[in-house]
Amino acid sequence: MRIVSAAEAVAGIRSGHQIYVQAAAAAPSVLLDALVARADELHDVSVVHMHIEGPGPHLAPEMAGHFRHRALFIGPNARAAVNEGRAEYIPVFLSDTPHLFTSGLIPLDAILINVSPPDEHGYCSLGTSVEATYAAIPVARTVIAQLNRSMPRTLGESFVHINDIDLAVEVDIPPYEHLEQPGGEVERRIGEYVADLVPDGATIQMGIGTIPTAVAKALHGKKDLGVHTEMMTDVVVDLVEAGVITGMRKERNRGKIVATFMMGTPKLYRFVHDNPMVEMRPTDFTNDTHVIRSFRHMIAINSAISIDLSGQVCADSIGWRLYSGVGGQMDFIRGAALAPEGRAIIALPSTAAGGQVSRITPLLEAGAGVVTTRAHVRTVVTEYGVAELYGKSIRERARALIAIAHPDFRDELIAQARQTHYL
Repeated sequence: MRIVSAAEAVAGIRSGHQIYVQAAAAAPSVLLDALVARADELHDVSVVHMHIEGPGPHLAPEMAGHFRHRALFIGPNARAAVNEGRAEYIPVFLSDTPHLFTSGLIPLDAILINVSPPDEHGYCSLGTSVEATYAAIPVARTVIAQLNRSMPRTLGESFVHINDIDLAVEVDIPPYEHLEQPGGEVERRIGEYVADLVPDGATIQMGIGTIPTAVAKALHGKKDLGVHTEMMTDVVVDLVEAGVITGMRKERNRGKIVATFMMGTPKLYRFVHDNPMVEMRPTDFTNDTHVIRSFRHMIAINSAISIDLSGQVCADSIGWRLYSGVGGQMDFIRGAALAPEGRAIIALPSTAAGGQVSRITPLLEAGAGVVTTRAHVRTVVTEYGVAELYGKSIRERARALIAIAHPDFRDELIAQARQTHYL
């Protein structure tokens, strides 16, 4: 490992190269800025990553032709580039992303990572984001790192040795913060319905946003919950401090909070630093259906953009407009459904666009991507209640979903369902 300037670190990246960038709050901003500063001398550099926090300077319109993002999951800063044709979307289960690199399907000329300084044994921690980075490091031709004094040192499969890093830049920049927006009455009611489905001792998976936050608030009073998830946020810390999450009834990784990446506030990053309770693992472990189903009471809580009356879930697009990604929804929905006493939950508000549009629809609109099929969807929750779809016919599903749709749209849904002979 050589300590160099940021400009020197990225000087070896050439036109036509393909690079991977560590995800989420760990996005290596100094290295990205240095790379974009070379834009005039580069063309057709493929930049592969999941969602990253920050501005994403390589995604700006003026970078077209110089950099082309290949998105494994579309973050807010990449949506315009993808939908304007300046970037590409690769639909993939989160559990499969490490294999894209280890198999050579996506060869890497370089990888940009953001790690803690080395310990006395020479090991740096990937900190807030392991995901596919852990798998990509050994196969990348050049490993370029930010040695970041402000990156928390997380434990688990989170370490890279300095002998495996080629070039490093010393920085002191905290991981990106993500502040949760408070939900309203709709989210509160959804949270309460979901919490009623979570038994004491269950292992839970939930992501980020107003609904997971509302669910977490409603879980106070539960006992001995465990966490096996993709994303860890501040609400997990709150539940640990309240004595709700102990992990002591988990069938594997007992007493551990297992995650693959995290986003939150400094409170979260302080909590995870050198904390033996937190175990970071790659997505081919956290999202492995075999692992997920090994928890007896596995409760997976995911959301959707829309759901049709047969139970098909669209979660990555709004019509033709690509919005996010397949992510880990199917991994956890299927894993939880296969658990002995598991439950796979899709939780969503009944409306969008300020109440003008029903999220429960007769049919998915043209271009909408089916992330979770009608055969996989089992439990759906809105602010109007819980619909159980497993083992139900299309007619029974339509009735159950109309019953939890917003009252303003129920008559219309009934009429349309009769036209298609669902009712």
